[in-house]
Order: sequence, then structure tokens, then C-alpha cells
Amino acid sequence: VQLVESGGDLVQPGGSLRLSCVASGFTFSDSPMSWVRQAPGKGLEWVASMYSFINKIYYSDSVSDRATLTLDKAKNTVSLEMNGLKSEDSAVYYCARVNGVGGYYDYWGQGTQVTVSS
Repeated sequence: VQLVESGGDLVQPGGSLRLSCVASGFTFSDSPMSWVRQAPGKGLEWVASMYSFINKIYYSDSVSDRATLTLDKAKNTVSLEMNGLKSEDSAVYYCARVNGVGGYYDYWGQGTQVTVSS
């Protein structure tokens, strides 16, 4: 099982970004996943989750009006698009697979850096 994120960048406040997470060894159609971020000096913060097999998507309050999760089944890729970026969105963004039995994150990607600054 492997998860690889991409798309992180330096963006100006108010800008947009699209992060992608490609999975191998399992399919997002069968397994739930989440995006989790960690800002410098802070703990992990849940951002959004997708449960494709029951057609459910959840967002944290901090991004709910600015984020969109999409699944490309052919590429086994989940993308997180964020608009209206703020400095507080600066963080390393990780995608993680949710273990279907225990509900914990059992596999993580290496992370992609998002920096929001003028």
C-alpha cells in the first residue's frame, strides 16, 4: 500500500490550490480516506474525509465552505481543491487511508507542503 501526495505550493492569500493523492495497493472506491494537515509547531488537524462506497464526504468547519473533494476512479486519485486560501491554511497536507475495521489511519503519504503568503 502506498499513498503519494502532490500539488503543494506557495500561494498568495485568496488563491486556490489542488492537492492530489494517488493510491496503490488498494482502491479509494473501497476504502475511506482523509486529508489531514499539520501546521508548524501544531498538532495534526483533520481536514476532510471521503467514504466513496457510501457516497459520503465530510469537511472540517475550517474548510467546509472552501474545499471540495473529488475522486477519479480511473486514476485512483483523490483531489482536494481549496479556494480562498488563508495564512492559517499553511501546513503539510497528508492523505491517509482509514482502516475500515478500526477507524484509524493505517497508511499515510509523505505529505505535501502548502504555504499561503504574500
